Amino acid sequence: MTEKFIVHVDMDAFFASCEERDNPSLRGKPVIVGADPAKGSGRGVVSACSYAARKFGIHSAMPISIAYRKCPHGEFLPVDMLKYARISRKIFTILESFTPDIEPISIDEAFLDITGSFHLFGTPLDTCRKIKAAIKQETGLISSVGLAPNKMTAKIASDVEKPDGLVIVTKESLLDFLRPLPVGRLWGVGEKTREALKNFRIHTIGDLASYDIDKLSDFFGENGRHAWRLANGIDPREIETEDVTKSVSNEHTFDRDTEDMHEVKDTLMFLSEKVARRLRKASIKGRTITLKIRFSDFKTYTRAITLSLSTNFADVIYNEVINRMKSFDLVGKRVRLLGVRVSNLLDVSSAESLFDEKNPAAHKKENLYKALDRILDKFGEGTINRRK
Repeated sequence: MTEKFIVHVDMDAFFASCEERDNPSLRGKPVIVGADPAKGSGRGVVSACSYAARKFGIHSAMPISIAYRKCPHGEFLPVDMLKYARISRKIFTILESFTPDIEPISIDEAFLDITGSFHLFGTPLDTCRKIKAAIKQETGLISSVGLAPNKMTAKIASDVEKPDGLVIVTKESLLDFLRPLPVGRLWGVGEKTREALKNFRIHTIGDLASYDIDKLSDFFGENGRHAWRLANGIDPREIETEDVTKSVSNEHTFDRDTEDMHEVKDTLMFLSEKVARRLRKASIKGRTITLKIRFSDFKTYTRAITLSLSTNFADVIYNEVINRMKSFDLVGKRVRLLGVRVSNLLDVSSAESLFDEKNPAAHKKENLYKALDRILDKFGEGTINRRK
């Protein structure tokens, strides 16, 4: 079997680095990109922060109010997604000059399979160095790169020497690289799993790799076997080069935590319509509908249902998320954030049809949504307002 050379490229503190590049006076300062902190009473979260900010204990997804309390003298900047997307497109164009086999993970990271192309640039190590140099020269930004025989190890390698890291893991050094690392470095091993593994005296990847796989399976099921395989450097996942939309979602954070159910329901209708319209514009439908809710104590929950038939109708989505709300005891609770997501997607052309000759009501419904979309396309969002 041909040896694989998988690269993981991860931009360092991407949003904050873009801001520092465009305003050099920010360099070396704690830069926090995200919602308006409003002097400690702001809503929303940190989207990204510089390494200087991280020294104050700030990290992405932290409530912006907490970030302000930790570092009130920091440079708080709004998210400029248009700028970041423009720079991201330039970075991906650079990556495409090294290989066509690219799997985007987010706006600032990707996997590359350079197995069939590294010879054009020298060795696999030469290729990684040239990738980093090209990104720096053309964007002025720093990246961290990991090279390994598989995706999991490449991603770990890109993270262990941040920022501006370049870590090479060969087939021969794979297990020696993995063994001493904390077990939490593995994909899928979160805080709860780490705590559970401590009961088995498993603290490092090496501990997990040498543990009896059958005992792991007895306690963790198939997830235990999967984690054991990863710990032993077994990760056969290929680079997924197709840019397939996996879900469509919208969220809303309230200016003030609310316990007004009319406001909650209106917001869920608004989000359902936004998601449904995006699905229809992309000519896709989805079967799995997910409600996301965050309360004033920042505890966040999701509830999902998978339908027998896919949909891109707002009323179907809305009714399902309202039904999911019924699983919560909302007495005395205030809602901070709501989200609606549709996943398990299919193209409309390949989706199972609700609109057969025996279902004229469904035909009328589809035509109604098409008419609504034409109105919105012509006159803009907000032209039609439906309240529950």
